[in-house]
Amino acid sequence: MGLELRASPPVVILLLSLLGLAAAGKLLVVPVDGSHWLSMREVLDILTQRGHEVVVVAPEVSLHIKPSKTFVMKTYPVPFTQEEMDEVFKGSITDLFKGGSFLERVIRQYQQAKKTSAMFLATCTHLIHNKELIRYLEESKFDAVFTDPVLPCGAILAEYLSLPSVYFLLQIPCGLEYQATQCPNPVSYVPRVFTDLTDRMTFLQRVKNMLYDIPNLFLCDIVFQPYAELASEFLKREVTVPDLLRQASIWLMKLDFVLHFPKPLMPNMVLISGVNCAYKKLNQVGHALLSLVVLVGFGNL
Repeated sequence: MGLELRASPPVVILLLSLLGLAAAGKLLVVPVDGSHWLSMREVLDILTQRGHEVVVVAPEVSLHIKPSKTFVMKTYPVPFTQEEMDEVFKGSITDLFKGGSFLERVIRQYQQAKKTSAMFLATCTHLIHNKELIRYLEESKFDAVFTDPVLPCGAILAEYLSLPSVYFLLQIPCGLEYQATQCPNPVSYVPRVFTDLTDRMTFLQRVKNMLYDIPNLFLCDIVFQPYAELASEFLKREVTVPDLLRQASIWLMKLDFVLHFPKPLMPNMVLISGVNCAYKKLNQVGHALLSLVVLVGFGNL
């Protein structure tokens, strides 16, 4: 089992006292739209309250990413309309609640993945090919990139700008977070999607878990291989998506073993499930500790 961030009250107080000695940083944020953005926005509000300068880059057409007084927002054009985006996301939500056999669900996920991945890929392509925006990012002298790696556009920018990156996520399709960090992810212990299994399985259930994991190889190739090609073209060298993801300084995982099955973690994978709670339930120590974790990811602060 990997290391989980735990600290006694005296240690927390000492760490919090050091926050006042840290210089405020300049953070480039490359978010993923939808529910991924909602919890990230809460973190950005806390960071700006701590004096950090936050710049968010987002497409002109989005579901939830909107301008705010708490951060600077830089937008770029994309080749689809608001109506087209709404239709794709509505279809994704509908498919999640449909029943059916395992094969039917896999086929639906495959078809929906093609639609949503094409839209997100177009968004990323128009971001990194926007010469004016890229020039602004190069000249802005950021301290770090804060991004959701469920889609690797932020990881591509972090690599291009040679910046440390802080990842903020629940999980990545096909368990790429385990491949990128070389974290153990045994099918005999960690349940796969759609299996309805627990972390305690019989032999036949382990076989089932392994078989259910096979389609992930095909689904992930559809979603992530175009990003590898895009990154290779942009960075002028051959790279894979795991190559990009393993550059992360810290993985802030929105997990909690009270609600999720326990699984192996690496030392730079930190559990911060409290950000999924209502804002009023997050106490001051939790806010400050989260800010400290992000500051550590900056490297030079």
